[in-house]
Amino acid sequence: MKASYHKYLLEFKRPSGTSRGIMTEKETWFIILEENGKKGVGECGILRGLSIDDRTDYEEKLKWTCDNIHLGEEVLWDSLLEFPSIQFGVEMAFLSLKNKNPYLLFPSDFTENLSSININGLVWMGESSFMKKQIEDKLADGFNCIKLKIGAIDFEKELELLAFIRNHFSPEEIEIRVDANGAFSTSEALDKLNQLNKFELHSIEQPIKKGNVNEMAKLCKETPFPIALDEELIGVFSFEAKEKLLQQIKPQYIILKPSFVGGFKGTQEWITLAEKYNIGWWITSALESNIGLNAIAQWTYTLHSNMPQGLGTGSLYTNNIDCPLEVKNGKLWYNLTKEWQSDFF
Repeated sequence: MKASYHKYLLEFKRPSGTSRGIMTEKETWFIILEENGKKGVGECGILRGLSIDDRTDYEEKLKWTCDNIHLGEEVLWDSLLEFPSIQFGVEMAFLSLKNKNPYLLFPSDFTENLSSININGLVWMGESSFMKKQIEDKLADGFNCIKLKIGAIDFEKELELLAFIRNHFSPEEIEIRVDANGAFSTSEALDKLNQLNKFELHSIEQPIKKGNVNEMAKLCKETPFPIALDEELIGVFSFEAKEKLLQQIKPQYIILKPSFVGGFKGTQEWITLAEKYNIGWWITSALESNIGLNAIAQWTYTLHSNMPQGLGTGSLYTNNIDCPLEVKNGKLWYNLTKEWQSDFF
């Protein structure tokens, strides 16, 4: 077996904003395995400025991984503990290589186009008029769960946007999730949660910055509606550390990005612990290309969760890899009439 890697820059159709700034492109890396005339591909979906493995030696570790591919998937996974996106890329590449169809990793009713995955419609930060247009588009597209990024524009304008939705749709018709990306200060967070509560939101992701464990635990105890941990999970490597964090904070939900938490194996550890402590969870992609999104979606379907998942990022880029994934009426489908168009095979 031999392995190689290469870099790919995904270009946003429109600059996309979070509370951490504006993105115009997103770097990703692919690992290619070759054995006995077959190929497998895995995506290492790093997000600069957020991934724990955003390090100066990232490419060096990718090269080491390819040079030591003979060690096998399990040994490599353990050796790459501090590089969760590479762990995920390795898992994906080995699965891809094993299967007759390198893009069919987890055969199911989903990959047969017999069933779909309920997903949330993502509304990006920007001027209120831009966000309002996105909301209207998502509602028209049939989404019954909308996720809004908040924390970058004036809070009063964000409240107005939420009021716009609630004036037209009840909580039974449209579920609203908000994601603050740690934008609220610890002193103002509870007050803002109380203001948001009147809109009967499903949950808020990461209201304060990660690392404020005591403050987050207090917030989860006092919050008027559920809090979901997201960034808080990044960089927590061992099973014991994961369990300690959940015991300390006691969140209502956790949000799991395989590229950030060690792929399928790392994500499954979090799910096992969440279910032990009666904490809800859902899976979210992390701006991967359609290669990574495909793997995450296929695996997510096998978990049989009824909650809307965060898997709708495939249409963000001008130069994504064409694939069968398709969003219709707020659901992700695997359209067998559409083919993969990539240079890997």
